[in-house]
Amino acid sequence: MGNIIGTIIFGAVIGVIARLVLPGKQAYGWIATILLGIAGALIGYWVWEGLLDKGDTGGIDWIRWVISVAAAAALAVGYSAMTRKS
Repeated sequence: MGNIIGTIIFGAVIGVIARLVLPGKQAYGWIATILLGIAGALIGYWVWEGLLDKGDTGGIDWIRWVISVAAAAALAVGYSAMTRKS
């Protein structure tokens, strides 16, 4: 249960940071921000643990945070493109 709550909190923070680094105004709400942040956090974790095989460093994994924010920002751009009204 703690891992789920931690992922939601981590994802919310990642989503907010990703939203801040994107230029302009995003046309989606906070629920979408949190969900995109959670997805970005999971992708960042997968890249860090699975592809890069770095594991636990015993401290804050700053590179994993950067990967997670970049993934969430990319997802946000894709989400905005899919939901944009023409």
